[in-house]
Amino acid sequence: MTARRTIVIAGAGIGGLTAALALAARGFRVLICEKTGRLEEAGAGLQLSPNATRILIGLGLQPRLAPHVTTPASVSIMTARSGGEVIRLPLGSARDDAPYWLVHRADLQSALLGAVIAHPDIELRLSCPVDNLRATPAGIIVNGESVLALIGADGAWSFVRRQLFPETQPHFSGLIAWRGTLETSRLKSDLVPHGVQLWMGPKGHLVVYPVSSGERINMVAIMPGAAMQLGSSDIGDASEIRQHFAASRWPANARAMIESVDNWRRWPLFTMPDGGMWHEGSVALLGDAAHAMLPFAAQGAGMAIEDAAVLAECLAAAGHDAAAIAPALARYAALRQLRVGLIQRTARQSGQIYHLRGPMALARDLAMRALGAERLQARQDWIYDWKL
Repeated sequence: MTARRTIVIAGAGIGGLTAALALAARGFRVLICEKTGRLEEAGAGLQLSPNATRILIGLGLQPRLAPHVTTPASVSIMTARSGGEVIRLPLGSARDDAPYWLVHRADLQSALLGAVIAHPDIELRLSCPVDNLRATPAGIIVNGESVLALIGADGAWSFVRRQLFPETQPHFSGLIAWRGTLETSRLKSDLVPHGVQLWMGPKGHLVVYPVSSGERINMVAIMPGAAMQLGSSDIGDASEIRQHFAASRWPANARAMIESVDNWRRWPLFTMPDGGMWHEGSVALLGDAAHAMLPFAAQGAGMAIEDAAVLAECLAAAGHDAAAIAPALARYAALRQLRVGLIQRTARQSGQIYHLRGPMALARDLAMRALGAERLQARQDWIYDWKL
């Protein structure tokens, strides 16, 4: 690859692969360095709202994703207090240019990977960790190669971030995400969700929705737990999660869904400071490396996808002039910091609302009904209507 046009991306996750496609579309050559020898994604679902799907469609990924996505008509907000629906928020066709997609994470990564492999200006190297970087007046030296820029898309435990901001590390939230999937046919017909179900309850909440074109059901249960090693996940004991939701007096229909999953995996939820950490010289961060956040706004993947698009736009304006790269990355940071910080705070506040108990939970449910579906859904417009 030609050094004067090459940008290195550390990490081949959703953010890194999207950034590679966006940069290549802008005329750069891209080298993706992935430390693992094989790309594998754990079985979990993603919600991609219009701010993210608009970018993926613009990158030409719709044909690759169409066989795998589900487009829900609504989000049903449920309450463990009564076991019923509080309010239903329509997702529908309000944004015809960009639908709301539910997708298995592995299907999204596979679509991105296929597009990356097919692109002549992108090279993917597996078993290739970024373990050495050095700034020079002409750019950045990465693993001994001189390139225009380095993008750290290597997750919440980012090696690249540690080199830039060694004193800034993710903070454990005190919450564990339990994730599991099952074949739709294994769930009783009256429990099968046709859109997104968000269950609010004491000491936790539950999100349930179809993935893989409706053939599987994805469940994410959030509950308090002890700290685990950053970046780790492990197999969860099904009896533990069942006991937690039974002890918290969750309704029978919610517990029946939880009991239908035999294989759970646990992820500790770590967060970065509001506003994120973004760049130094010719090195920048995106996705969880910059701003790991709680998943309660369903925007973790969406923010990484947005980062990728804004990053490519800013670097395209710099062209292939090494002296213009650092100012371009500073502009990228300035464009992303406020929005990401607002999303981080929104996610944190949402989690607090979901977990209310007793009279506060009743007041929350009544307030949502009084506000009405249209006005409640309109509170998401500033997220969903974002465009580059």
